[in-house]
Amino acid sequence: MNGALAGAKVLSFGRFLAGPYAAMLLADLGAEVIKVETPKRGDDARNNPPFIQDVSAYFLSINRGKKSITLNLRQPAGIDIVKALIQKVDILIENFRPGTMAAMGLAYQDVQVLNPALIYVSISGFGQSGPHALRPAYDMVAQGMGGTVSITGEPGRPPVRVGYSIGDLGAALFATNAALAALYERQQSGQGQYIDVAMLDCQVALCENACARYFASGEIPAPTGSRHPVLTPFQVFSTQTDDMVVIAFGDGDWGKLCRVLERQDLLEDARFATISDRTRNQAAREPILSEIFWTRPRDVWLAILEQAGLVASPVNNIEQVVHDPQVVEREMVLQVEHPRLGKLETVGTPIKLSRTPCRVEKAAPDLGADTKTVLTELLNLTADQIADLEEAQVI
Repeated sequence: MNGALAGAKVLSFGRFLAGPYAAMLLADLGAEVIKVETPKRGDDARNNPPFIQDVSAYFLSINRGKKSITLNLRQPAGIDIVKALIQKVDILIENFRPGTMAAMGLAYQDVQVLNPALIYVSISGFGQSGPHALRPAYDMVAQGMGGTVSITGEPGRPPVRVGYSIGDLGAALFATNAALAALYERQQSGQGQYIDVAMLDCQVALCENACARYFASGEIPAPTGSRHPVLTPFQVFSTQTDDMVVIAFGDGDWGKLCRVLERQDLLEDARFATISDRTRNQAAREPILSEIFWTRPRDVWLAILEQAGLVASPVNNIEQVVHDPQVVEREMVLQVEHPRLGKLETVGTPIKLSRTPCRVEKAAPDLGADTKTVLTELLNLTADQIADLEEAQVI
């Protein structure tokens, strides 16, 4: 069964995380993704530990389902091949610093004439305009400047980054969403367009709740640990064994929780009468609940809370996550085939389509594994022409 993007072709200059992740999502949806890499060295992410034999597990996790070709973009012949490929694809993705593609003669303005239907996606730290546009950026920079770090962590302690690269991944998700929207619009107009996605912009967008609270009150949001900033209780509690999440902010659930904990007196406490009261007086409420939850093992509490119809869950570590029956049933852990390593475990896709399901079967390619195939099938180059390119170190 073909994927939803079957027939679509993507030329990806993505490196490290944001660009490759966006391209991988399109590959999961059925697009043919051609990853352009530097000869001999490849995407620098190939050197990131840990390794399975000589293959980076980091690289494997964000490049599945793609084809890899190597091109020396410092040579005119390499640029010529890129321009020829651009005429055959629907989407181009790059996440170089602004100006890099232009320096090679591959900016949107340069290649639009070759393929007016091309959807050209640029992902960068700060976007293609503005006073910081040319500055280098990494995930932590985007999280820091975009406000994410400032609201993450425990009150009164140094701020911390989110536990995964939300700066890169957030930009990749917005970029993919934009590319699909442009692909849909192209059906009506017949025209491609340029998409400018900045990691910083995406962090600001994802801080929507914190920004909304600031706009409304003028107060600068600060870290609240595991607590929700305006709903209480809505947080992590420790038990005799492990941690768990408990959510009972509505008046009805708050009443259930107090009765389950045999603390009906809390229902009569004016400090906890409403959601706003409970949030405002969380410093008084939290120690009371924490002391109670510490008296029993987590699994006992989870059973009690579930029976009472309250929302609670374990705080799983990654080993527990990948073996969770719900995660397994939803095919969020799959096996893919690598040409040298055999079957490898990988995270599945959360996108579940009924008629055109995503396909996660093929592991990330070895460097340049598909160069000859792509040049032959898409550009009709002969074996002699390919041999000449190899001898000239273009591929």
